[in-house]
Amino acid sequence: MKVLKFGGTSVGAPERMHQVADLVNNGEQNIVVLSAISGTTNSLVEISQFLYQKNTADAISKIDNLRDDYKSFVIQLYSTNIAKEKGAHLVEEHFKFIKSFTKDLFTIHEEKAILAQGELLSTALFQFYLEEQNINSVLLPALDFMRITEDNEPDMDYIRENLNKILGTTKAQIYITQGFICRNTFGEVDNLKRGGSDYTASLIGAAIGADEIQIWTDIDGMHNNDPRIVENTYPIRELSFDEAAELAYFGAKILHPSSIRPAKDENIPVRLKNTMSPQAQGTLISQNSAGESIKAVAAKDEITAIKIKSGRMLMAYGFLRAVFEIFERYKTPIDMITTSEVGVSLTIDDTSNLDQIIKELKEFGAVEVDENQTIVCVVGDNLAAGQGYASKVFDTFREIPIRMISFGGSKNNVSILIDSSYKRAALIALNKGLFNVETV
Repeated sequence: MKVLKFGGTSVGAPERMHQVADLVNNGEQNIVVLSAISGTTNSLVEISQFLYQKNTADAISKIDNLRDDYKSFVIQLYSTNIAKEKGAHLVEEHFKFIKSFTKDLFTIHEEKAILAQGELLSTALFQFYLEEQNINSVLLPALDFMRITEDNEPDMDYIRENLNKILGTTKAQIYITQGFICRNTFGEVDNLKRGGSDYTASLIGAAIGADEIQIWTDIDGMHNNDPRIVENTYPIRELSFDEAAELAYFGAKILHPSSIRPAKDENIPVRLKNTMSPQAQGTLISQNSAGESIKAVAAKDEITAIKIKSGRMLMAYGFLRAVFEIFERYKTPIDMITTSEVGVSLTIDDTSNLDQIIKELKEFGAVEVDENQTIVCVVGDNLAAGQGYASKVFDTFREIPIRMISFGGSKNNVSILIDSSYKRAALIALNKGLFNVETV
């Protein structure tokens, strides 16, 4: 059995949903994970923000506009009057539910219930279409088996036990389920955060021991550089789990960073495919690497660099531990770190507790903060040990000021921190210097 995940753009129009139906009805037994129809989650977030602000009028207006979009979607999706009526009734019920939140006090729990409606709608509408086409399929509610712990981590034992129990009592060629949504330990509707549909697919694949996990998007695999910025990029045919994880974490938008770990733990190959061009080979991610070389670059924006300068650090036992404990208390992950005898520099991408962190760090010495930074990550196999890779990377930065460098912490990447204003120039220079590709 394979797990096939389709993102919002892949189901973003009725004709695309038709195409997805053709792709999944391939004679194999598949679990199909769907995101919300493109644009829906953003609209639901906006509705939630209006409700937090007690702006009922704008919330209702936004709800009605989104409902009208779905009514038009239903008319184009189905060919029979029975299916159209069924789809229209479903849409009315879901938006009646959403509108019910305009009458009461709005909390985070209500917001998560609203956000879940996108995936619940897309999967139900898709299941109705498969039924209309007489395709043997079953809707598999993710809220029946997908759960997170008190630490917001997937409860794998619960997921594995309940999912396999459901599959053991339900027989179908195609199973349809929701990405992103889950329950928490209290049984409330929750989610795996934005981009979580990839994570759902990987968790399901790991839970059932799938033959393969496929992530279908609107691009033909993971590219060697950011195609939104750099021309003449190309898809990478093979990546190791570690290489893909580095690229996903440091900015490759095609894959959610968390989605690699479950597949890696169970050694399940992950294949990235293009819904718009299904014949394209895409990218295969597995435990194997295509050999020592530089494979790709990625860039992670909205990074904040923090430098702590202190004479107390000189030969001070426990200084770094004390610094890291501050970030731990505020649950703020660190991306990069460099040290000297009198200071330490590090980067974060979560600035929600920045003021409190800086206040505590000032107890150790002078603190400097640089915002609007970008981490450029060069990824490949055995870069730390391979001869000439470092010089090749740094040579491309001749005209670009470097704020920090991280090299040797992993055999799979070299990370360089630069001001975000140099991002485009850096990616173009790397495309030419590492891959011998000119950009017009």
